[in-house]
Amino acid sequence: SVLPVFTGKANCPYYARAELLADYLQANLPDFRVHKITQHPDKWEQWLHDICEVNGWEHRGSPIIWRELLDRGGKGLLLGGVNDFLEYAQHYYGITSMMSSEEMLDIAEENLQACIEIEKEEEEIKSLIKPLQIWITSASASICYQLIPLLANGEVFGMTTEISIHLLDTDQFKDILCGIVMEAEDMAFPLLHSISLHTEIDEAFIQADIIIVLDDVLLNHEVQSLENYIREVSEICQVYAPLIEKNAKSGVRVISSGKTFVNLKAMMIMTYGKSIKPENVIAVATSWESAAKAMLARKLNMNAAGVKDVIVWGNISGCNYIDLSHAKLYGYDCAIWGPANFPRPLLNMIYDSQWIHSEFLSAQSSLSSRVCHCVGMLPAHAVATVLRYWYHGSPPGEIVSVGILTKGQFCVPEGIVFSMPVRFQNGNWEVMTELEINETTQEVLGCLAHELIQEKLIALKEIKEMHPYGADKITS
Repeated sequence: SVLPVFTGKANCPYYARAELLADYLQANLPDFRVHKITQHPDKWEQWLHDICEVNGWEHRGSPIIWRELLDRGGKGLLLGGVNDFLEYAQHYYGITSMMSSEEMLDIAEENLQACIEIEKEEEEIKSLIKPLQIWITSASASICYQLIPLLANGEVFGMTTEISIHLLDTDQFKDILCGIVMEAEDMAFPLLHSISLHTEIDEAFIQADIIIVLDDVLLNHEVQSLENYIREVSEICQVYAPLIEKNAKSGVRVISSGKTFVNLKAMMIMTYGKSIKPENVIAVATSWESAAKAMLARKLNMNAAGVKDVIVWGNISGCNYIDLSHAKLYGYDCAIWGPANFPRPLLNMIYDSQWIHSEFLSAQSSLSSRVCHCVGMLPAHAVATVLRYWYHGSPPGEIVSVGILTKGQFCVPEGIVFSMPVRFQNGNWEVMTELEINETTQEVLGCLAHELIQEKLIALKEIKEMHPYGADKITS
């Protein structure tokens, strides 16, 4: 059993003639079925070239008619153009077309109008689908490879929100980006509307809803000074921030992640991009939270998911302080029994206080090593978690640590990006200023703030050196 396929330009009178004859045969012959594909005149030449190339046919002009298996999956047999089909209908069925030229032209005009209407409807339907535009910088990094499935599986933004992912990196990493794109497309995520790579910096962040900044500097203090590294970070942000202002949506959300200068990147993007809303720029500290919770869970011989409200203060990728004073345990097997949602203060459950003050606090260097040398799964999960909270709210009552631009909360000086406890709700975040902190913690926060202030001063000095006449405008 075969199926004739009719394709032609919408405004072609010869296609109209073949189409009308095919409709007559289909209406009067029980086993005759046709499949029609009407192409807009502007798309016809390219479409004809492509179909002929795939099938190895030689054909020019409209229409083109072929036969294929009924399920339209087999190799097509070219019949030819309108004259070939007329001969076919005459030979096999004894039927021919008696249409006048006037009728052919009228039907061709109707076909064109119908084609335009259909295309218009399709465009309107497409316009209703507005996927979130997500840009990832330094996308050749391993964290990006781990992050894409987390963003595309629907758990971060919801099972009804489509996303488009844009991977940005330099031309030297183009092959890596191509591989990521092909693999993501092969996985056929239902909510991944599109994924593309970009190596031209001028086209960065177009219509961005979310920007995830993963850029890092390779640290080797024997070779370069801290000032040089800060200059490098500053130069990256000096490129990104104006492009974000120019190309991204006004409410774009910027997430700073990575292994180095996470707070400073967020700070510099706000410094160079004065129109970027400060509340829409945050630095991710969740990797530190997770690593600390895992270390505590090993000590307590419990599931790390039951450790909550560990606070990361300060410089996320520098000197920070893991605060356990508000930490709680859920589902911990001990002498005190209670319902599953009953929390126990962590410090009351770890009777070995010496371990807290010696091994745990001194182990922050090993925590740093774990966070900075992970292959990407941990920081990818951290970014995805923060995004999920930002869009859908964090668990009620639970503390989340992120780096934000300070406004004097907890007596931390204003104007630096400092990691502190927040809650997410209704698409926003707010600092949990109701939390009480003791004098010792307050002293530690002062020391941590000093390091970030020094980083900022060095960065502003670099700005003044690079922009001696416009520095006041940038840093004011």
